[in-house]
Amino acid sequence: MSDSQRQGAKAEQHVKEILIRHGWRLLDQNWRCRYGEIDLLLTKKHSMHNRVLVVEVKARRHAGIDGWGAAAFHHTNRRCLARTVACWQADNPWSETSDFEVLLALVALPLPSRQVRWIRIESLNGAR
Repeated sequence: MSDSQRQGAKAEQHVKEILIRHGWRLLDQNWRCRYGEIDLLLTKKHSMHNRVLVVEVKARRHAGIDGWGAAAFHHTNRRCLARTVACWQADNPWSETSDFEVLLALVALPLPSRQVRWIRIESLNGAR
């Protein structure tokens, strides 16, 4: 495993711990299908419905031109994530009645900084 992969795994762990502290329950981590990977899938009961949170984690050492990784989540990546979410939903039919939310978690490295910028993604081209 490369240093950047280790840093990415630590960033995912950090984001997961934050969300679990806020009442989310982990469903899957690094779930893969032929279309791609979902970094984190979490759920939380909200009134009568389950909420499912899909989290894409981007970790960067420098803000750079991609704004800590925000620019790396462009149209092609969104379409790929939408297909991956659809695969996950097909494997988890119970989620049909769940409300889906997608977050981009931008993590500043090195991790002792503990800075995370959260961006809600409004649409994944057909993903719920």
